[in-house]
Amino acid sequence: MGFLWDLIQHNQISEQTSRADSLEQRVARLEEELLATRRLLLEALGRIEKHLKTDVDGDGRIER
Repeated sequence: MGFLWDLIQHNQISEQTSRADSLEQRVARLEEELLATRRLLLEALGRIEKHLKTDVDGDGRIER
């Protein structure tokens, strides 16, 4: 019975490891997407300020 229990536990550990790996991959992908979104937002903000010639984000300057 001990051998069977060891196999079950080993399988559970393997499943948890797989879940953790995929979770780490998902977090890494989300971080990359967040960075890309921030860059896009900053570029869009700069273009809006340039077009409107107005300080949209309140940082005291207008993108040129």
